[in-house]
Amino acid sequence: MSKAFTKESDQDEEGDLPSPPPVPGGKNYITRAGYDRLRAELFTLIDDERPKIVEIVHWAASNGDRSENGDYLYGKKRLREIDRRIRFLTRRLEIAEVVDASLHHGGDQVFFGVTVTYADGSGAETTVTILGVDEADSAQGQISWVSPVARALLKAKVGDVVRLVVPGGTQELEVLSVRYPAPPVSD
Repeated sequence: MSKAFTKESDQDEEGDLPSPPPVPGGKNYITRAGYDRLRAELFTLIDDERPKIVEIVHWAASNGDRSENGDYLYGKKRLREIDRRIRFLTRRLEIAEVVDASLHHGGDQVFFGVTVTYADGSGAETTVTILGVDEADSAQGQISWVSPVARALLKAKVGDVVRLVVPGGTQELEVLSVRYPAPPVSD
């Protein structure tokens, strides 16, 4: 049978991308900046990247034998990856709840969007920003609001000591400072 009539991949299924773990209450909190980044990525994929790949695949298909045509095979694979990412981003943006962290500017309690500095039992200080599941980047000191550290810190005030359950037992964290983004300046 010709390869033209066979399924190219076992991963062509609709729900093949793993979703982030379920969050309490099914909420997908995100900051305005995080929402805008995801939306920009979605539109870049739809308006720029996908049309370019479609054009390459069309050109490669017109060259004849597709079974050994690297441009065609790679293009189809890349097109499937782009389509999966578009579906994923669309689903995540549909359920996103944009939170304005600047509403708590000047406050001393830990809520979503805060940059918090805390000390562990040994006195080591750590600064993290609590963000949404889709925007947190641990390499930049950002943690998801559903992470164990964030859940332990949420609603604590400066000076509070909270308990964090870790595999080796419990650990105490003292909230040293909180910092929220400044409210946008209106003209």
